[in-house]
Amino acid sequence: MKRRNFIKSMVAVSAVVATPMVLMGKEEAAKAKRKGPNDLTYAAAVEAITGGKEVKDSQKVKLTVPEIAENGAVVPVKVEIDHPMEESNYVKAIHVLSTKNGNVRCVDVMLTPANGKGYFATRIKLSTTQEVVGLAELSDGTFIKAAKSVKVTIGGCG
Repeated sequence: MKRRNFIKSMVAVSAVVATPMVLMGKEEAAKAKRKGPNDLTYAAAVEAITGGKEVKDSQKVKLTVPEIAENGAVVPVKVEIDHPMEESNYVKAIHVLSTKNGNVRCVDVMLTPANGKGYFATRIKLSTTQEVVGLAELSDGTFIKAAKSVKVTIGGCG
C-alpha cells in the first residue's frame, strides 16, 4: 500500500507543477522562463569585458573560423594576436564571443608573458548563422578585435 500511495502523490505533485505551464500560452511560458546570469546581449557582454573602453578593429587579431559550419555544436575557432609577449607589453586576455547565442561569451582566456604567444584554439557552439568575434585585451588596457561571419546549417544550441 505504501508504494501505491507514493505513486499517487507523485502524480498529484506532477500535475500541480505542470498545470501553470499548460494554462499559460507558449509565449507566456517563454517569458516566465528565468534568465541565467550569462544571458547577455552582445553589447552588454562587450561592456562587461571592457568596462566601457573603446574596442578597435585590428589586423593584429587573426581570427580563423569556417565560413560554413555544417554542425553548430562543434565550430572550430582559432584566435592569434600578432603582439609581443614581453613582461611590460603582452596580450592579457583573449575573449571569444558570438553575436546571437543566448550566452554570447563563449570563452575567456587569461594570459601572461609566460605563455610566449597570444594564441588560443577551441570549439564553440553556435545556435544559428552569426558573427564570431575575437576580442583581445592588451596589458596597456586597450582592446582590439576581429569578427567573421559563420553560416550554420544545423544549430548546436538547441
